[in-house]
Amino acid sequence: MAATGKQRKDDVAAQMQDAERVDCGGGERGESASSIGRVFAILGTIGDSGQIGISELSQRLAMSKTTVHRVTQTLKALGYVTQEVETERYRLTIRLFELSAKALESVDLVREADVEMRRIGQVTREAVHLGAFDEDAIIYIHKIDADYGLRMQSRIGRRNPLHSTAIGKVLLAWMDPLDARDVLSHVEFRKSTQKTLTCAEAVLSILPHVREQGYGEDNEEQEEGLQCIAVPVFDRFGRVIAGLSISFPTMRCGADTKSHYVALLKQSGLAISTRLGYREATAHAAAG
Repeated sequence: MAATGKQRKDDVAAQMQDAERVDCGGGERGESASSIGRVFAILGTIGDSGQIGISELSQRLAMSKTTVHRVTQTLKALGYVTQEVETERYRLTIRLFELSAKALESVDLVREADVEMRRIGQVTREAVHLGAFDEDAIIYIHKIDADYGLRMQSRIGRRNPLHSTAIGKVLLAWMDPLDARDVLSHVEFRKSTQKTLTCAEAVLSILPHVREQGYGEDNEEQEEGLQCIAVPVFDRFGRVIAGLSISFPTMRCGADTKSHYVALLKQSGLAISTRLGYREATAHAAAG
């Protein structure tokens, strides 16, 4: 049953009261929680109203006009709301839709990838990762653990370097070269092992080969005794949005094993990409 205007107003008021009560272990953090509550209450009320002015917002939320004005001006500067010139009323922009679309895309990605990752895990018994770009690093968004009890410095939500991981190299390889150079200019090139690449030029020099062969490699560059192979995952617009990888001990990597793993990854990367709406993946796989 759809909520009435009164119900929505009561819900907002309850949320505001909850936010005001949050202490979080300290006055400063409690104030931060309260401020976040005000932001979302204002966004929700603007969304319910379509367009609304400061006075009406203030009345509906039982906030001072000064507070409402300060928050809406901040949201306006950040691009989440806009103000009509003639009426001076506020409305939401498409920015929130863009954020929600990204969230939905991530959910779709993990859901579609999970089937393929479990299949690879069953076939190889090795650790399988799904990682995405996160500013100057990669972040693991899904993982299937190895049956062998392999211990790795990885977990869902953990960030790892771009320059020393197979997933990082894949994400960089499908970027515009200028964008990749810019990203690497902000990277701190920490040397994890003796084989870690230590400068942007060294990484940039291998990216064309990564793209040409269709996969990236980490040959004990992040952890000693551990290798990793990764392939790209494309969205419906042909953009690389993630890397799919297999990690395994060097002692278990022969030429036949590597070839087998590359084939499995390319097949699964293509399957995930196709489910996400990518229609040029066949041509890409052939080129890779």
